[in-house]
Amino acid sequence: MRGLLWVVGAFAAAVALSLALQGDGYVLVTLPPWRVEVSLVFAIAVLLALFWAAYIGIRLAAHTLALPAHVRAFWQRRRAAAARKAFLTALQSQLEGRYARVEKFAGESWEKGENPALSCLIAARAAQRRHDFKRRDEWLDRAQAGDPEWRNARLSLQAELLIEERRYEDAKRVIRQLHAGGLRHLSSQQLLLRCEQALGNWEEVIRLAQLLAKRNAMTPEALAGVLSGAHVAQLARLVKDPARLAQYWRALSAAQRANVRVASAAARAFIEQGDGTMARRVIENALEAGWDEELVLLYGNCAGADTMARIERCEAWLQAQARDPALLLVLGELCSERELWGKAQSYLEASQAARPSRSAHIALARLFEKIGRVEDANREYRASAAEAPIDHSQKHVSLVRGMFLS
Repeated sequence: MRGLLWVVGAFAAAVALSLALQGDGYVLVTLPPWRVEVSLVFAIAVLLALFWAAYIGIRLAAHTLALPAHVRAFWQRRRAAAARKAFLTALQSQLEGRYARVEKFAGESWEKGENPALSCLIAARAAQRRHDFKRRDEWLDRAQAGDPEWRNARLSLQAELLIEERRYEDAKRVIRQLHAGGLRHLSSQQLLLRCEQALGNWEEVIRLAQLLAKRNAMTPEALAGVLSGAHVAQLARLVKDPARLAQYWRALSAAQRANVRVASAAARAFIEQGDGTMARRVIENALEAGWDEELVLLYGNCAGADTMARIERCEAWLQAQARDPALLLVLGELCSERELWGKAQSYLEASQAARPSRSAHIALARLFEKIGRVEDANREYRASAAEAPIDHSQKHVSLVRGMFLS
């Protein structure tokens, strides 16, 4: 609509001007001693020409005066484009794993002021990948001196890089700085968990793992793995403290006590303390929850526990695990301990039939040795040497041969 009005107005002005110029008007210009008389049409044409010449001259002069500013703006645009290109090249190189190139272009981006804090952090990670820890720290210092809004990102990255360098105490100090600012993101809690695991602070590991699980930051499988690892380490640490070991074991949940790794660690700890009865209870409860050969083999090492009771329990398990070689081996060893020679031999031979093993050969050799069957004992010792892995040292083989009877 506005365009139409402009067109109508232009036509109206043209009509009015043509009507005005149809007369015999003239223009008289006097400047003593000169006098100039020209037609009105010519005067208007001259005025218009002078107006356009003045306009063009003024524009040209203004453009000339503004030329330095235009040149400056042009170079600034080129510099910004180059800085942006360097920054994007650094990001691309980071994804490609070209870390020397990353540091080069991130440094160029930082020098030209393109995302300076982020450029420093990218360069710091690249220097870490090249194991140039001095350069890494220099880039982190530059990031620290830059935009304060990047403080949390810098501290998070610094903690992660220190953990990769296995400087766990230093990483913990950085994470504490991060938490002192009120930030307790899941990522920082996960970094702290890695530090505590590496430092062996198992009580803190358990606390952090449970906290992360409540915030849905760990899967149930991952949580179970972390907790079982922490409990195993704690149980091994308490071997020389019977009271605390028993207390710690009682404090575990039923699910944790049924865990194979945890139960095995507890059983070993009680066996090392000489508490075979407690080890036997631990193993029996765990095996009721789920069958495991490692626990079965430990069951035979519960010295001090009632041997006949263990034989009866194993024979009860045998009804469901009739061909289990580990269970048959343990039964043979327990029967041999009680001098039930016939049953011991049958169980050991059954274990050997189910799965030949060096342990079964040695157990049979010792059994034959006890009952005076020297040739049979020597045969089993030789068979045990043959069952040994081919990469065993000669010293190991000679030890087995030294067990032969003359």
